[in-house]
Amino acid sequence: MRRVKTAIGLVLTAVMLFPVYWMVNVSFTRDADMRRDPPNWFPVDGTLEGYQAVLDRQLPYLATSLVVGLGTVALTLVVAAPAAYALAKLRPRGGGVLSFLLLIAQMIPGIIMAMGFYAVFLSAGVLNTVPGLIVADSTLAVPFAVLVLTAFMSGLPEELLQAARVDGAGTVRTFRSIVLPLSRNALVTVSLFAFLWAWSDFVFASTLDQGGDHQPITLGIYHYIGNNNQEWNAIMATAVVASIPAALLLVIAQRYVAAGVTAGAVKD
Repeated sequence: MRRVKTAIGLVLTAVMLFPVYWMVNVSFTRDADMRRDPPNWFPVDGTLEGYQAVLDRQLPYLATSLVVGLGTVALTLVVAAPAAYALAKLRPRGGGVLSFLLLIAQMIPGIIMAMGFYAVFLSAGVLNTVPGLIVADSTLAVPFAVLVLTAFMSGLPEELLQAARVDGAGTVRTFRSIVLPLSRNALVTVSLFAFLWAWSDFVFASTLDQGGDHQPITLGIYHYIGNNNQEWNAIMATAVVASIPAALLLVIAQRYVAAGVTAGAVKD
């Protein structure tokens, strides 16, 4: 029975990973071989033209996505960590209502938020700018980050915080020296999700940064597609290169993510 389950698991895994394999295969396929019937399951006469196009045209887009991703992570942590600490340990009035509103905020479609941001950014003069895109992407990450960090910080032993207060630490010192180090797993989790959301964002990028000088990689891929021009090997090569940072982050941070997501789910 175990072998049957293993076989089923392998088949399902192969089915789910097939688009990834096909993306890599097409990235090495020549344009002349793209419409062969049957298609080449392996890039027999492979080419590196797609990856050369990445080096020639996509590096600025990748750099912008990296800046936007890291900026989104920084802004998310600056806003979400203190807010979560206040909700978890300081328990201000209206904290329950605020948590409910954060949950509701996650249900708002991104395209609706993008239309609202467009009008606000146009008036503020930050349309088609990297800082504006960072702020927009952070609105997706902050509610999730606050909820995850609040659940984690609620499980921190109250005795540690009381001991810090007895030693003369104020609220800010307790938060900085006690709460943040103990919340490492949750901080890594929300940082990873914030980066991935910003890295893969297309709705905000296409709405708020379509005409900017610095555009993210999602728009870089989109620019390859036109009515009379579809460079599929370049598109797939760019997608492969753009997938590498996200894949590396997931591999490196997977144990922190598992601990951060499950923390606070079970109480002693």
